[in-house]
Formats: sequence, C-alpha cells, structure tokens
Amino acid sequence: MRRYMIVAMAFLFVFVGVQRFAHADEIKAKIEEMKGEGNAKVENAKGEAKALSEEAQGNKVKGAMERTKGKTKAAGERIKGTAKQLKAKTE
Repeated sequence: MRRYMIVAMAFLFVFVGVQRFAHADEIKAKIEEMKGEGNAKVENAKGEAKALSEEAQGNKVKGAMERTKGKTKAAGERIKGTAKQLKAKTE
C-alpha cells in the first residue's frame, strides 16, 4: 500500500511540474507577441511622423513613400513577433 502511495505522489509531482512549465511557455509566448505588436506600432508611428514632416515641407510623394516604409517595417516587426511567439510555444 505504501508503494502505491509513493508512486501516486511521484506521478502527481511530475504532472504538476509539467503543467507549470507549459504555463510559463504560454506567458513567454504572449510577451513575445505583445513586444512584436509594440514594435510594429512604433515603426508605424515613425513612418507617419516622417510622412507628416515631408508633407509639411511640400513633398507629398516622399511623404507617401515614408508612410509606406513605416507600414512595411511595422509588418516586418509583427512577423518577427509572431515567429518568436511560435518559438516560445514550442520550447
């Protein structure tokens, strides 16, 4: 009877440890996703600021180009964040 109790307790400790480890990976993945989204917003804001600056100087074409560059960099940051999120989930 004592042997069964020891096996049951060992199984319980292993199960709880694995569950905590899985929960930590989910938190890390969510943090990576949030960092990627934050970086994307920053890049988008930089592009918009440069575009407004160029448009204020009268360069509408260059302003549109800066806005597009900002959106492209923002998309790249979102992709990086998603990749890091998936990597964190699989670790």
